[in-house]
Amino acid sequence: MLKNIKPSKTFIGKLSHGMDLLEELTALCIKENITLGRIEGIGAVQKARVGYYNQAEREYQFIEFNSHLEITNLEGNVSIKDNKPFVHAHVTLADEKGNAFGGHLAQGTVIFACEIILHAFEGLELTRSYDDVTGLPLWQD
Repeated sequence: MLKNIKPSKTFIGKLSHGMDLLEELTALCIKENITLGRIEGIGAVQKARVGYYNQAEREYQFIEFNSHLEITNLEGNVSIKDNKPFVHAHVTLADEKGNAFGGHLAQGTVIFACEIILHAFEGLELTRSYDDVTGLPLWQD
């Protein structure tokens, strides 16, 4: 299911201190009417919440980190789910000893500082809907 897309716009900047990381990314996509894109970022969080998809049970299990962590990598994409922009991102975080943790970025991750690059694309609309095989909302053909 590979599709041909074209770069449209690129946004670069920092997100707001003290705000929810996933909510800020989603709000930016809604404000700029980005329905197809790629997100990357670095920075730090005051606390974090990440998910792990349990394939056998077909549900996310969430882990909360109530400590300051570095964002060593933030990667994600933007598509359409329920007729609005949807951010699907994964994050790798590191503690003061360099131990790394990661998973599916979830609400409850609070920004200390975050610099992002958001690449918007055109030429295609990808919509997420329930996938019977995985139980996940995946891109549909």
